[in-house]
Amino acid sequence: MIIQIALLSSVILQFGAFFNTLKLIRRTKFNISWITISIAFFLMAIRRLSEFATFANSYSPAATDYFNSWMAVLISLLMFVASFYIRRIFNLQSQIDNMRKENEARVLSAIIETEEKERQSFAREMHDGLGPVLSSVKMAFSAIDLKATGEKNRRIIEKTESSVDHAILTVREISNHLSPHLLAKFGLKKAIHTFYEGISRPEKPGLKFFSHPDRLEIPYNIEVILYRIISELINNTLKHASAANIEISLIISSGQLDLHYSDDGKGYEPSAIQDKKGTGLSNIHSRIKSLGGKVEIHTKRNRGFFLKTNIQL
Repeated sequence: MIIQIALLSSVILQFGAFFNTLKLIRRTKFNISWITISIAFFLMAIRRLSEFATFANSYSPAATDYFNSWMAVLISLLMFVASFYIRRIFNLQSQIDNMRKENEARVLSAIIETEEKERQSFAREMHDGLGPVLSSVKMAFSAIDLKATGEKNRRIIEKTESSVDHAILTVREISNHLSPHLLAKFGLKKAIHTFYEGISRPEKPGLKFFSHPDRLEIPYNIEVILYRIISELINNTLKHASAANIEISLIISSGQLDLHYSDDGKGYEPSAIQDKKGTGLSNIHSRIKSLGGKVEIHTKRNRGFFLKTNIQL
């Protein structure tokens, strides 16, 4: 009777080991070696069940049968314990991967935050330092009596004044690009529209920007990163896509922000740019990763471009 109970326990333990390995198949990404191990555990469980049935129907088991039965019990116990600890190893590996991802996100976030601070500092220096100097130069030229100068000098002064005006405008554009002041005043949607309108290109794609709610309440650090991402995407479209339309949507729901960006340009084969630099996509991936977001890109040659990302707020 005792040996029968032990054999029944070995069957239960063997099936327990099989189910432990079966649950890990998805986490191994359906690796063929792990599938093979799981099948082997299942077949061993079937064998234990067969041994139990044979022993239960035998009225006079031999001494070797007792020995083999107890060995089966021991092996089943060891396999169950091994499967239990293998599962713990997988759980530990998942924890380590999550910690690594969190640390990577923190490092990227710190790098981007430092970069933004440097941008703001440089933009402030340009706006508050170089801007007033150029304005003073313009005022000095405006004070010159053009009637008292010759025609040649008048043309030189007018060209110089025009160059100073252009320099002032360029400083403002660079300053705003480095640190978009409209973000703090009017929000992301207005800043993107202003950025797009400021692009001097004769044939620009049409831009549709949808947001829900209309006035997006987003932490400023996330808002700045989204501004950089969308600006980079727009630049990529203008440089490479030959698109007629750009569509952007930002939707906030249940504490999650979804960004969808698409154009109807010529697209590309993803495999064709994996080893190339300069597309800005790696930069976009890094910025989204710093926010703990995920990126999905769908594109094909002559099929346009679509990017989707979601970020927890």
